[in-house]
Amino acid sequence: MISIKNKFKTGSFILATAVMALSACNKGVIDIPGSTPVVPSGLTLGATLAATANDSLFYRMVVRGGMLSTISSTTNSFTVFVADNNAMRQFVNVASGGLIPVAAPDAVHSAFISGSLPAGTAGSIVGYNICPQALASASIPTSFPNLQYPSILNPAPSVSAFLRLTTFPSRTAAGAWLNNYPISSADAATANGVIHHTAALITPPSIFLWNKIDADPNMVLLRAAILRADADPTAPGALQSALLNIGANLTVFAPDTTAFKGLLSALSGGALPTSAPNATFAGFIGTLPITTVKGIVVYHILGKRAFSVNIPTTSTQVPTLLNGAVPSHPGLGVQATFVNVPGFGLVTSSATVKGAANAAASTITGKDNHYLNGVLHVINQVLLPQ
Repeated sequence: MISIKNKFKTGSFILATAVMALSACNKGVIDIPGSTPVVPSGLTLGATLAATANDSLFYRMVVRGGMLSTISSTTNSFTVFVADNNAMRQFVNVASGGLIPVAAPDAVHSAFISGSLPAGTAGSIVGYNICPQALASASIPTSFPNLQYPSILNPAPSVSAFLRLTTFPSRTAAGAWLNNYPISSADAATANGVIHHTAALITPPSIFLWNKIDADPNMVLLRAAILRADADPTAPGALQSALLNIGANLTVFAPDTTAFKGLLSALSGGALPTSAPNATFAGFIGTLPITTVKGIVVYHILGKRAFSVNIPTTSTQVPTLLNGAVPSHPGLGVQATFVNVPGFGLVTSSATVKGAANAAASTITGKDNHYLNGVLHVINQVLLPQ
């Protein structure tokens, strides 16, 4: 049996602290010294989009979403992440269920945005791509994992008037991204802000991490492990609460069902063949010590949101909710490789994560699943802390 009880005492504190501290997330504006570039007088953000032919479809969505007056006001300054017409055509193709081909004339795409795309949807998407203050690309930090920066989109005004969904700009020597999508061009200054172009239209997340884990059949054993961990009488339901917390900001490395079956079969001494039904394995998880299961689960969670593009190209140890610091515990080893896609930008070609006690690194098989309170990467091994 894997023994991590002592480690979990630390992990319990870190998890509780993270959830409480992050309850204040997504509120207000982050003040970044030097983040406001010198901008000239002249056209506003709205007028600049209207005058730029290659931004005509995004401009049409700004109008559809009722956001033109917001970005045309000179009272406040904003950063707008703009998908150019090529990226917008891809969006319309998907949003129309494939009925509008990517190669259709822009007038056809524009008509879909103006007539068929719900105004509320357009407003939410545009709002998620607008951030307060003018954020110059040079002011985006290069530290791991990224900058958490609020948009102007409030997903639940009835919960709090101050709630904002956050975006995640990041930068390295090789390029810059918003969330996991490349920033294709940056720092177009206007009279009331700055425009950065993105390689794709970036849409806001709509469900919580727990909603994904709870419903995905490939995560049924991760779900069972979380439920077992949440049976801890000292902190009942703590993990589900964190995974449903709008203020949380997490990264979950989620072992798939096959990965869990391999570990549990080994723990059973082979009594459970990997071909056994999922329900049998879930029942076995229910017999394991709660602290053991909880320690393993929180070892798969980072207290910051890290998209695959934020993973360093050299193996780097990062702390988890089980261990608050490296090198007091090695945490998890992460590494990624990148490829430049012509006409799109730098994207992650492969990524791995390695537990301290795993013989080999786990491959991230499904990266950058984005949710309201975090990002989830599917992996093909259960990560072991010792």
